Amino acid sequence: MKTLWIALCTALLAVASASMGQISPGDTTVDVPFRFVVAGQTMPVGHYIVKNAGDARIRVFSPGTTGVYVATHAALRSASDGSKLVFRRYGDTYFLAAVWVTGNTTGRELYRSPAERELARHKTEVELADVRPSK
Repeated sequence: MKTLWIALCTALLAVASASMGQISPGDTTVDVPFRFVVAGQTMPVGHYIVKNAGDARIRVFSPGTTGVYVATHAALRSASDGSKLVFRRYGDTYFLAAVWVTGNTTGRELYRSPAERELARHKTEVELADVRPSK
């Protein structure tokens, strides 16, 4: 019985450590209410973490998944208005465009993919959508 109890506690500790290790200071966590495209992959509605992956890349993932790594470049804004993900929408297709973190006037902007450039050529209207972390 004692061995079973130790095994159960060890398993619970491992699960808790793995989930806590996915989020660190400076990460942005949001609930995205629509499907969106990033790095050529369509991501479903859900809870996402955006993490700085170094070398001008970010990682976009759901807890428990690998997610995608995508190249970015630095972007500037005049004043920090909080953490948010910015999406460009063409018709009913959303593309992740930028990531901003509270307290910073610099953020990360994603390069437009060939698919987004193609949609932009054929759609006359593009809208921006901000998704902010839930409180």
